[in-house]
Amino acid sequence: MNKSELIAAMALKAGLTKVQAKNALEALMDTSKEALKKGEKIALIGFGTFSVLDRKARTGHNPRTGKSIKIPAKKIVKFKPGAAFAKMK
Repeated sequence: MNKSELIAAMALKAGLTKVQAKNALEALMDTSKEALKKGEKIALIGFGTFSVLDRKARTGHNPRTGKSIKIPAKKIVKFKPGAAFAKMK
């Protein structure tokens, strides 16, 4: 499912126009990005939890040349699914 398909599905389920659903989705994404940039955790009960982790600098290998390369430290977003998703089959 891509973004436009998600917007259409949200509009249908919530009884909104596609413009309203798009605005709601974009507001959710913008608010989430801002909170994660601040290092906050986002917990949506029944859906899952988003958090930011610090990944340490490490040494990797270029698969094409076989040479060692240094991979810098960075922050990544982690998603841990809620119980409803964990039980999906």
